[in-house]
Amino acid sequence: MKLTNKDKAFLERLKTLLINKELVIELKIEGLKRLVLRKNYGDKVERAFRMTRQGVRWRFHRLFNEIYVSCYEAIYWIESQFGTQLRSKAMEIARERVELRKRAQKGDIFTVSRRETGRLATQPRDRKL
Repeated sequence: MKLTNKDKAFLERLKTLLINKELVIELKIEGLKRLVLRKNYGDKVERAFRMTRQGVRWRFHRLFNEIYVSCYEAIYWIESQFGTQLRSKAMEIARERVELRKRAQKGDIFTVSRRETGRLATQPRDRKL
């Protein structure tokens, strides 16, 4: 699942409210374990997120209990099959993608060239047939 711009805005607002200690994320253990948002009452939360409290709960559940946890489930499964030696490489790729996405959003112009092996790079491009 990909995150949307609405998800990004939600997470930024949530971060602010968590820093100000107006909301708290807790682990609920009754039944299946899940993350829950506490102190999410009143008009203040509705104004902060610009949606109903039920909408806040729905988006929080989707982001934290579906997307976030399922990503770790996939990582757990892959690493249980292949070990953790690929983790640093995967993190390097992820950092690069995030950086490229940030640069693209800022409007920086960058080029991504095709990878060529040493042998192909040394051959002239205007070969005769």
